[in-house]
Amino acid sequence: MSTLNLEGMQTHLLICNGESCMLRCGEEVTLAIREEISRLGADRLIHTTRTRCNGRCADGCIVIAYPEGAWYRYMTPTAGKELVRRVIEGRQLEERLLYSFNPDTKRNWG
Repeated sequence: MSTLNLEGMQTHLLICNGESCMLRCGEEVTLAIREEISRLGADRLIHTTRTRCNGRCADGCIVIAYPEGAWYRYMTPTAGKELVRRVIEGRQLEERLLYSFNPDTKRNWG
């Protein structure tokens, strides 16, 4: 088995494949994102990983983009394809899909 060459990789998309997200089109979102990456020839820019539950079941299907640390909720196959295009352009998805942490409850990691 060869090691993935991460040179040039800009974004890592973590796609929740936990039980609740799978009930909310998780498989379809995963396939749509991967197909769009291939269609646009962005395989060396964007890497995807299926994850287990990310703990935001009510907001599923969840996709997390790193290194930004942006959490996207209510993802659909169409939104997944748009996310790929926006990642390539260096932009985030629309605000309604971006999960916001409550600043009053955010831990101070500094």
